[in-house]
Amino acid sequence: MGLTSTGAPNPPDALEPMPPPGASSAPSGPAGRSSRPRARYWVAAVACVGAIGFLLFGGLRGNVVYYRTVGEALERKENGDVSRFRLAGAVVPGSVTSTSEGVSFRVTDGTREVTVNNQGDPPELFADGAPVVCDGHWEGDVFASETILIRHGNDYGDDYVPPAVDLTDVGVDEPSPTTSPGA
Repeated sequence: MGLTSTGAPNPPDALEPMPPPGASSAPSGPAGRSSRPRARYWVAAVACVGAIGFLLFGGLRGNVVYYRTVGEALERKENGDVSRFRLAGAVVPGSVTSTSEGVSFRVTDGTREVTVNNQGDPPELFADGAPVVCDGHWEGDVFASETILIRHGNDYGDDYVPPAVDLTDVGVDEPSPTTSPGA
């Protein structure tokens, strides 16, 4: 028989709540609080740290794509490596010729050169001297590429001026002059 909130004894027919099976009626932590929530926070924190570690050291590694310079690509080819990779270099001026399948050109790293046959249209910025990254594989002494990317840095000079846009060509009228409220 227990006590009510006022301290009076419970009537004999009142039911007292029963603790769940296996639960102790004694307080489990300081001031009667359970230590289970604290353990849950630690488990969650360890899981978060583990997930971040996986992303930094394992999960992102497969998404990083490296490229080889002309010299590195030729050395690996001489050692028998003909797997797919990205080749980086500059287009040799005067070497670009159109083919029935795309374009053929030479790429250099400043010391050695490689002939590249690309299937498909090159990007708009493709030109003599342009820094490129070509995705493909070796076919004999020629690098067979399916994709040409223009490689560029994030430095744009002060002389770069974006082209002006004529708003009337896209259906926007000239803004009307505003009048002052008192006029």
